[in-house]
Amino acid sequence: MVVLAKGELEQISLPIAHKPGTFFSGIPVIDLSEPSSKTLLVRACEEVGFFKVTNHGIAMDLMAKLEAEAMRFFTLPQVEKELLGSGSPLGYGSKRIGCNGDLGWLEYLLLEVTSKPMSQTSLSYLKEPSASSFCSALNEYIMGVRKLACEVLELLAEGLNIQPRNLLSKLVMDEESDSVLRLNHYPPCPHLQGLNCSLTGFGEHTDPQIISLLRSNNTSGLEISLRDGSWVSVPPDQNSFYVNVGDSLQVLTNGRFRSVKHRVLANSISSRVSMIYFGGPPPREKLAPLPLLMEEGEQSLYREFTWCEYKRSAYKTRLADNRLGQFEK
Repeated sequence: MVVLAKGELEQISLPIAHKPGTFFSGIPVIDLSEPSSKTLLVRACEEVGFFKVTNHGIAMDLMAKLEAEAMRFFTLPQVEKELLGSGSPLGYGSKRIGCNGDLGWLEYLLLEVTSKPMSQTSLSYLKEPSASSFCSALNEYIMGVRKLACEVLELLAEGLNIQPRNLLSKLVMDEESDSVLRLNHYPPCPHLQGLNCSLTGFGEHTDPQIISLLRSNNTSGLEISLRDGSWVSVPPDQNSFYVNVGDSLQVLTNGRFRSVKHRVLANSISSRVSMIYFGGPPPREKLAPLPLLMEEGEQSLYREFTWCEYKRSAYKTRLADNRLGQFEK
Protein backbone atom coordinates (compact mmCIF):
# COMPACT_ATOMS: atom_id res chain seq x y z
CA MET A 1 0.00 0.00 0.00
CA VAL A 2 1.07 3.60 -0.52
CA VAL A 3 -0.20 6.73 1.21
CA LEU A 4 -0.02 9.79 -1.01
CA ALA A 5 0.62 13.33 0.08
CA LYS A 6 -2.42 15.38 1.04
CA GLY A 7 -3.56 17.74 -1.68
CA GLU A 8 -3.57 15.27 -4.56
CA LEU A 9 -7.03 13.69 -4.73
CA GLU A 10 -6.85 14.01 -0.90
CA GLN A 11 -4.88 11.57 1.26
CA ILE A 12 -5.71 8.01 0.26
CA SER A 13 -4.17 4.59 0.42
CA LEU A 14 -3.97 2.64 -2.81
CA PRO A 15 -2.42 -0.68 -3.79
CA ILE A 16 0.86 -0.59 -5.60
CA ALA A 17 0.61 -2.33 -8.95
CA HIS A 18 3.30 -3.93 -11.03
CA LYS A 19 5.41 -1.93 -13.42
CA PRO A 20 3.70 -1.70 -16.85
CA GLY A 21 5.02 -4.20 -19.34
CA THR A 22 5.83 -3.83 -23.02
CA PHE A 23 3.00 -3.06 -25.40
CA PHE A 24 1.06 -6.03 -26.74
CA SER A 25 1.19 -6.36 -30.53
CA GLY A 26 -1.62 -8.90 -30.85
CA ILE A 27 -4.62 -6.59 -30.46
CA PRO A 28 -6.83 -6.87 -33.59
CA VAL A 29 -6.92 -3.67 -35.66
CA ILE A 30 -9.96 -3.40 -37.91
CA ASP A 31 -10.50 -0.88 -40.70
CA LEU A 32 -14.27 -0.32 -40.76
CA SER A 33 -14.12 0.79 -44.39
CA GLU A 34 -12.95 -2.66 -45.54
CA PRO A 35 -15.52 -5.24 -46.78
CA SER A 36 -13.87 -7.88 -44.58
CA SER A 37 -14.45 -5.87 -41.41
CA LYS A 38 -17.60 -7.79 -40.35
CA THR A 39 -15.75 -11.10 -40.41
CA LEU A 40 -12.74 -9.66 -38.60
CA LEU A 41 -14.98 -8.08 -35.94
CA VAL A 42 -16.60 -11.43 -35.15
CA ARG A 43 -13.21 -13.13 -34.93
CA ALA A 44 -11.87 -10.40 -32.62
CA CYS A 45 -14.89 -10.72 -30.30
CA GLU A 46 -14.46 -14.49 -30.16
CA GLU A 47 -10.69 -14.60 -29.68
CA VAL A 48 -9.92 -11.50 -27.59
CA GLY A 49 -13.12 -9.60 -26.74
CA PHE A 50 -11.22 -6.39 -27.45
CA PHE A 51 -10.08 -4.64 -30.62
CA LYS A 52 -9.18 -1.32 -32.22
CA VAL A 53 -11.17 0.29 -35.02
CA THR A 54 -9.85 2.76 -37.58
CA ASN A 55 -11.70 4.76 -40.25
CA HIS A 56 -14.45 5.21 -37.66
CA GLY A 57 -15.85 8.45 -39.06
CA ILE A 58 -15.46 10.62 -35.94
CA ALA A 59 -13.45 13.75 -36.63
CA MET A 60 -10.11 14.10 -34.86
CA ASP A 61 -10.79 17.73 -34.01
CA LEU A 62 -14.04 16.75 -32.26
CA MET A 63 -12.21 14.22 -30.08
CA ALA A 64 -9.52 16.79 -29.31
CA LYS A 65 -12.15 19.41 -28.50
CA LEU A 66 -13.95 17.21 -25.97
CA GLU A 67 -10.63 16.19 -24.40
CA ALA A 68 -9.72 19.87 -23.99
CA GLU A 69 -13.12 20.67 -22.47
CA ALA A 70 -12.80 17.73 -20.09
CA MET A 71 -9.34 18.85 -18.96
CA ARG A 72 -10.65 22.38 -18.47
CA PHE A 73 -13.29 20.91 -16.17
CA PHE A 74 -10.85 18.72 -14.25
CA THR A 75 -8.55 21.69 -13.55
CA LEU A 76 -11.37 23.54 -11.74
CA PRO A 77 -11.13 23.90 -7.96
CA GLN A 78 -12.27 20.73 -6.19
CA VAL A 79 -15.24 22.42 -4.56
CA GLU A 80 -16.58 23.53 -7.95
CA LYS A 81 -16.24 20.07 -9.48
CA GLU A 82 -18.06 18.47 -6.58
CA LEU A 83 -21.12 20.65 -7.24
CA LEU A 84 -21.93 18.27 -10.07
CA GLY A 85 -23.31 14.98 -8.87
CA SER A 86 -22.94 15.18 -5.11
CA GLY A 87 -24.75 12.19 -3.60
CA SER A 88 -25.53 10.68 -7.02
CA PRO A 89 -23.94 7.81 -8.99
CA LEU A 90 -23.91 10.21 -11.94
CA GLY A 91 -21.85 13.39 -12.07
CA TYR A 92 -18.39 14.06 -10.64
CA GLY A 93 -16.48 11.63 -8.47
CA SER A 94 -12.92 10.98 -7.35
CA LYS A 95 -10.98 8.14 -5.76
CA ARG A 96 -13.99 5.98 -4.92
CA ILE A 97 -15.29 3.70 -7.68
CA GLY A 98 -18.77 2.52 -6.79
CA CYS A 99 -19.95 2.18 -3.21
CA ASN A 100 -18.26 -1.05 -2.11
CA GLY A 101 -14.73 0.01 -1.27
CA ASP A 102 -12.92 0.11 -4.61
CA LEU A 103 -10.42 2.97 -4.92
CA GLY A 104 -8.45 4.36 -7.83
CA TRP A 105 -6.01 7.14 -8.62
CA LEU A 106 -8.50 9.04 -10.75
CA GLU A 107 -11.32 11.53 -10.94
CA TYR A 108 -14.20 11.23 -13.35
CA LEU A 109 -17.38 12.69 -14.78
CA LEU A 110 -20.21 10.21 -15.43
CA LEU A 111 -23.03 11.43 -17.65
CA GLU A 112 -26.27 9.81 -18.73
CA VAL A 113 -26.72 9.39 -22.48
CA THR A 114 -30.27 9.73 -23.80
CA SER A 115 -31.88 10.19 -27.19
CA LYS A 116 -32.27 13.89 -26.39
CA PRO A 117 -29.36 16.36 -26.50
CA MET A 118 -27.79 17.15 -23.14
CA SER A 119 -29.20 20.32 -21.64
CA GLN A 120 -26.81 23.16 -20.87
CA THR A 121 -28.55 23.57 -17.50
CA SER A 122 -26.85 20.35 -16.33
CA LEU A 123 -23.56 22.30 -16.42
CA SER A 124 -25.10 25.64 -15.49
CA TYR A 125 -22.85 26.20 -12.48
CA LEU A 126 -19.91 26.60 -14.88
CA LYS A 127 -19.26 30.12 -16.01
CA GLU A 128 -20.15 31.03 -19.57
CA PRO A 129 -18.97 30.36 -22.18
CA SER A 130 -17.56 27.20 -20.55
CA ALA A 131 -20.95 25.57 -19.99
CA SER A 132 -22.19 26.03 -23.54
CA SER A 133 -18.83 25.02 -25.07
CA PHE A 134 -18.57 21.85 -22.95
CA CYS A 135 -22.21 20.95 -23.60
CA SER A 136 -21.83 21.45 -27.35
CA ALA A 137 -18.73 19.21 -27.47
CA LEU A 138 -20.46 16.53 -25.38
CA ASN A 139 -23.57 16.43 -27.56
CA GLU A 140 -21.62 16.29 -30.81
CA TYR A 141 -19.32 13.57 -29.50
CA ILE A 142 -22.17 11.48 -28.06
CA MET A 143 -24.04 11.63 -31.35
CA GLY A 144 -20.95 10.43 -33.22
CA VAL A 145 -19.99 7.65 -30.82
CA ARG A 146 -23.57 6.29 -30.62
CA LYS A 147 -23.57 6.09 -34.40
CA LEU A 148 -20.22 4.29 -34.33
CA ALA A 149 -21.49 1.80 -31.74
CA CYS A 150 -24.50 1.16 -33.93
CA GLU A 151 -22.27 0.58 -36.98
CA VAL A 152 -20.04 -1.90 -35.11
CA LEU A 153 -23.03 -3.84 -33.75
CA GLU A 154 -24.67 -4.01 -37.18
CA LEU A 155 -21.46 -5.25 -38.77
CA LEU A 156 -21.26 -7.88 -36.06
CA ALA A 157 -24.85 -8.90 -36.81
CA GLU A 158 -23.95 -9.28 -40.48
CA GLY A 159 -20.88 -11.32 -39.57
CA LEU A 160 -23.06 -13.59 -37.41
CA ASN A 161 -25.73 -13.83 -40.13
CA ILE A 162 -28.32 -12.30 -37.81
CA GLN A 163 -31.52 -10.84 -39.19
CA PRO A 164 -32.69 -8.17 -38.86
CA ARG A 165 -29.41 -6.31 -39.14
CA ASN A 166 -30.32 -3.96 -36.27
CA LEU A 167 -31.16 -6.74 -33.78
CA LEU A 168 -28.20 -5.75 -31.59
CA SER A 169 -27.88 -2.07 -32.41
CA LYS A 170 -31.51 -1.28 -31.57
CA LEU A 171 -30.77 -2.19 -27.95
CA VAL A 172 -28.42 0.79 -27.59
CA MET A 173 -30.37 3.12 -29.90
CA ASP A 174 -33.75 2.71 -28.18
CA GLU A 175 -35.19 5.85 -26.57
CA GLU A 176 -34.96 4.13 -23.19
CA SER A 177 -31.48 2.67 -23.65
CA ASP A 178 -29.44 2.92 -20.47
CA SER A 179 -26.15 4.27 -21.81
CA VAL A 180 -23.54 6.48 -20.16
CA LEU A 181 -20.47 8.49 -21.09
CA ARG A 182 -17.56 8.44 -18.67
CA LEU A 183 -14.73 10.97 -18.78
CA ASN A 184 -11.78 9.72 -16.71
CA HIS A 185 -8.78 11.78 -15.62
CA TYR A 186 -5.77 9.96 -14.17
CA PRO A 187 -3.44 12.68 -12.81
CA PRO A 188 0.31 12.11 -12.88
CA CYS A 189 1.69 10.58 -9.71
CA PRO A 190 5.17 12.09 -9.22
CA HIS A 191 5.68 10.25 -5.88
CA LEU A 192 6.26 7.05 -7.85
CA GLN A 193 8.76 8.52 -10.30
CA GLY A 194 11.91 6.42 -10.36
CA LEU A 195 10.30 3.54 -8.50
CA ASN A 196 9.97 0.13 -10.12
CA CYS A 197 6.18 0.07 -9.71
CA SER A 198 2.95 1.78 -10.67
CA LEU A 199 -0.32 2.69 -8.97
CA THR A 200 -3.83 1.36 -9.50
CA GLY A 201 -5.81 3.90 -11.51
CA PHE A 202 -8.88 1.73 -12.10
CA GLY A 203 -8.98 -1.85 -10.81
CA GLU A 204 -9.60 -4.92 -12.93
CA HIS A 205 -13.19 -5.41 -14.10
CA THR A 206 -15.42 -6.22 -17.04
CA ASP A 207 -17.97 -3.79 -18.46
CA PRO A 208 -21.61 -4.74 -17.74
CA GLN A 209 -23.16 -3.19 -20.84
CA ILE A 210 -23.40 -4.49 -24.41
CA ILE A 211 -20.46 -2.60 -25.89
CA SER A 212 -17.89 -0.02 -24.77
CA LEU A 213 -16.04 2.40 -27.05
CA LEU A 214 -12.96 4.05 -25.61
CA ARG A 215 -10.79 6.86 -26.85
CA SER A 216 -7.88 8.24 -24.82
CA ASN A 217 -4.99 10.62 -25.18
CA ASN A 218 -1.51 9.36 -25.95
CA THR A 219 -0.68 8.33 -22.38
CA SER A 220 -0.38 4.61 -21.65
CA GLY A 221 -1.93 2.75 -18.73
CA LEU A 222 -4.69 0.53 -20.12
CA GLU A 223 -4.16 -3.23 -19.78
CA ILE A 224 -6.27 -6.23 -20.75
CA SER A 225 -6.27 -9.82 -19.56
CA LEU A 226 -5.74 -12.50 -22.19
CA ARG A 227 -7.42 -15.91 -22.17
CA ASP A 228 -4.41 -17.46 -20.37
CA GLY A 229 -4.81 -14.96 -17.51
CA SER A 230 -1.77 -12.85 -18.40
CA TRP A 231 -2.00 -9.07 -18.44
CA VAL A 232 -0.71 -7.04 -21.41
CA SER A 233 -0.35 -3.31 -22.00
CA VAL A 234 -2.43 -1.64 -24.70
CA PRO A 235 -0.53 0.88 -26.84
CA PRO A 236 -2.21 4.32 -26.68
CA ASP A 237 -3.67 5.72 -29.89
CA GLN A 238 -5.52 9.03 -29.67
CA ASN A 239 -6.79 8.75 -33.24
CA SER A 240 -8.60 5.41 -32.94
CA PHE A 241 -11.21 3.71 -30.74
CA TYR A 242 -10.77 0.61 -28.64
CA VAL A 243 -13.88 -1.54 -28.31
CA ASN A 244 -14.78 -3.91 -25.48
CA VAL A 245 -17.31 -6.71 -25.55
CA GLY A 246 -19.56 -6.16 -22.51
CA ASP A 247 -21.11 -8.72 -20.17
CA SER A 248 -24.52 -8.29 -21.82
CA LEU A 249 -23.15 -9.15 -25.26
CA GLN A 250 -21.42 -12.19 -23.78
CA VAL A 251 -24.83 -13.35 -22.54
CA LEU A 252 -26.59 -12.65 -25.85
CA THR A 253 -24.00 -14.76 -27.70
CA ASN A 254 -24.07 -17.51 -25.04
CA GLY A 255 -20.39 -16.98 -24.28
CA ARG A 256 -19.25 -17.03 -27.91
CA PHE A 257 -18.09 -13.43 -27.40
CA ARG A 258 -16.21 -12.84 -24.15
CA SER A 259 -16.28 -9.75 -21.98
CA VAL A 260 -12.61 -8.96 -21.42
CA LYS A 261 -11.14 -8.01 -18.04
CA HIS A 262 -9.23 -4.75 -18.13
CA ARG A 263 -7.64 -2.24 -15.76
CA VAL A 264 -5.72 1.04 -15.79
CA LEU A 265 -2.39 1.85 -14.16
CA ALA A 266 -1.57 5.43 -13.21
CA ASN A 267 1.38 7.21 -14.82
CA SER A 268 4.10 8.89 -12.78
CA ILE A 269 4.69 11.68 -15.29
CA SER A 270 1.73 12.35 -17.61
CA SER A 271 -2.03 12.76 -17.19
CA ARG A 272 -4.22 10.19 -18.87
CA VAL A 273 -7.63 11.23 -20.16
CA SER A 274 -10.10 8.67 -21.48
CA MET A 275 -13.61 9.04 -22.86
CA ILE A 276 -15.71 5.88 -22.75
CA TYR A 277 -19.17 5.34 -24.17
CA PHE A 278 -21.01 2.43 -22.56
CA GLY A 279 -23.91 1.28 -24.73
CA GLY A 280 -26.51 -0.38 -22.52
CA PRO A 281 -29.99 -1.80 -23.20
CA PRO A 282 -33.29 -0.44 -21.85
CA PRO A 283 -33.89 -1.27 -18.15
CA ARG A 284 -36.72 -3.73 -18.84
CA GLU A 285 -34.91 -5.48 -21.71
CA LYS A 286 -34.71 -9.23 -21.15
CA LEU A 287 -31.23 -10.65 -21.63
CA ALA A 288 -30.65 -14.29 -22.54
CA PRO A 289 -28.73 -16.18 -25.24
CA LEU A 290 -30.24 -15.54 -28.68
CA PRO A 291 -31.73 -18.81 -30.00
CA LEU A 292 -30.68 -18.03 -33.58
CA LEU A 293 -27.02 -18.03 -32.47
CA MET A 294 -27.21 -21.39 -30.72
CA GLU A 295 -26.41 -24.63 -32.48
CA GLU A 296 -28.71 -27.61 -32.31
CA GLY A 297 -28.50 -29.18 -28.86
CA GLU A 298 -26.49 -26.28 -27.41
CA GLN A 299 -27.47 -25.49 -23.82
CA SER A 300 -28.03 -21.96 -22.57
CA LEU A 301 -25.30 -20.89 -20.14
CA TYR A 302 -27.41 -18.16 -18.57
CA ARG A 303 -30.92 -17.80 -17.21
CA GLU A 304 -33.04 -14.94 -18.50
CA PHE A 305 -32.83 -11.66 -16.59
CA THR A 306 -33.51 -7.99 -17.21
CA TRP A 307 -30.86 -5.33 -17.57
CA CYS A 308 -32.36 -3.65 -14.50
CA GLU A 309 -31.86 -6.84 -12.47
CA TYR A 310 -28.28 -7.15 -13.59
CA LYS A 311 -27.46 -3.50 -12.97
CA ARG A 312 -28.98 -3.65 -9.47
CA SER A 313 -26.90 -6.75 -8.73
CA ALA A 314 -23.72 -5.20 -10.13
CA TYR A 315 -24.00 -2.20 -7.79
CA LYS A 316 -23.61 -4.59 -4.85
CA THR A 317 -20.34 -6.10 -6.07
CA ARG A 318 -16.67 -5.17 -6.06
CA LEU A 319 -14.98 -4.33 -9.37
CA ALA A 320 -13.15 -7.63 -9.75
CA ASP A 321 -16.16 -9.82 -8.87
CA ASN A 322 -17.72 -12.14 -11.44
CA ARG A 323 -20.99 -10.25 -11.86
CA LEU A 324 -22.45 -12.82 -14.24
CA GLY A 325 -21.90 -15.71 -11.85
CA GLN A 326 -25.30 -15.58 -10.19
CA PHE A 327 -27.05 -15.55 -13.58
CA GLU A 328 -25.32 -18.67 -14.85
CA LYS A 329 -27.29 -21.90 -15.05
